[in-house]
Amino acid sequence: MELTNINDIKQLLHRHGFRFSKSLGQNFLVASWVPEDIADSADIDGGTGVLEIGPGIGCLTEQLSMRARKVVSIELDNALRPVLAETLGGRENVEIVFGDALKLDIAALVNEKMPDMRRVVCANLPYNVTTPIISKLLECGEFETITVMIQREVARRICAAAGTADYGAFTVFVNWYAQPEMLFDVPAGCFIPQPKVTSSVIRLKRRDTPPVQVKSETVFFRVVRAAFAQRRKTLVNALSAGFGELSKESIEKCIIDSGFDAKIRGEVLSIGDFAKIADAFCTVSE
Repeated sequence: MELTNINDIKQLLHRHGFRFSKSLGQNFLVASWVPEDIADSADIDGGTGVLEIGPGIGCLTEQLSMRARKVVSIELDNALRPVLAETLGGRENVEIVFGDALKLDIAALVNEKMPDMRRVVCANLPYNVTTPIISKLLECGEFETITVMIQREVARRICAAAGTADYGAFTVFVNWYAQPEMLFDVPAGCFIPQPKVTSSVIRLKRRDTPPVQVKSETVFFRVVRAAFAQRRKTLVNALSAGFGELSKESIEKCIIDSGFDAKIRGEVLSIGDFAKIADAFCTVSE
């Protein structure tokens, strides 16, 4: 059985009475080059433990198992249990964990399942949980790299440069924890059912330390979120809305003292720029 052959897939799903769930964002690959290229891009060797989220029928899982020491795949849909038992049953280095990746303790899971391995993530993420999943994976700090296929629009946001339309709070968040790299696009025609958008594969390489030092990460991210919550407004007005405890005058002084024009907008600021302003806010609050 070829797990990317559309006829084999249809027969497999029919045997098990499986139906696609729109709410779970299920789209299965029907182009063999895609899982092969994703697995090749994921920085895997014989000593690597791989966490996968959303294995589907297991076409990427199969490729990962050929390259890694162990693969742990988290699947939410119990309807895929008999399907995965058939497609991956003979692969001794694969373990399927049925549960919600957003609710599981990821750090505890990989420490239990991959105690002495270098760890990476490689997955075709469901579109509807892309942002919270990536956030959780970065914050847990357990993975050297995270290689994922996601909606191209989100990939562009993650890799965007300051001052561009795609640049936003999530860009800053991801770049705080990792160095992102756009790898390649995957057309909608590579899936069944076909999504309405193009997908992209990106790799996030974990930073050993943040790109800049700040007095308070909490204040830093609060400044970033406030700046982009009302991105069409000047930074003074956006931060005034996000920091109700500070006067507009003191906020303007922080921005000017950090070396910026009072009329600047947050969307043009780099991570280092946000760090200067956040540190100025910490000084005011002391």
